Amino acid sequence: MPTVEITRRAEFCAAHRLHNPEFSDEENHKLYGPCNNPNGHGHNYEIEVTVRGEVPVPTGMVMNLNDLCWILEEKILPQFDHKHLNHDVPSLKGIIPTAENIAVVLWNQIEPEIERFEGCRLHKIRLSESRNNFVEYEGSSS
Repeated sequence: MPTVEITRRAEFCAAHRLHNPEFSDEENHKLYGPCNNPNGHGHNYEIEVTVRGEVPVPTGMVMNLNDLCWILEEKILPQFDHKHLNHDVPSLKGIIPTAENIAVVLWNQIEPEIERFEGCRLHKIRLSESRNNFVEYEGSSS
């Protein structure tokens, strides 16, 4: 059976502030610039979730994209959408909500959901916070 990757894209809107409480205000401003605004700032995030697996003959699908859509739209993204990531998202408590850290947190929530489906695994998450800035994460074993 061939191995194929499938990807589902979704969006969420959220605010955050990049700030390390161990640094002085001056150090934070120098490091994070306008992203250190005390009141935060927002992004229209786009997440792409890639699942990899063999294509079984009986279904012809690595994973049903409707299932992947449901995982993202119903289980995962409501925790993040229209939230202030520093204050409203328990899974980000104590974590500086950079795109890199958000991607890791999302991976840790999505991966167990994907593992319930036989024959496929979470391969990659791509998180864009703007048209020009994105991160990719392929799990801790990468």
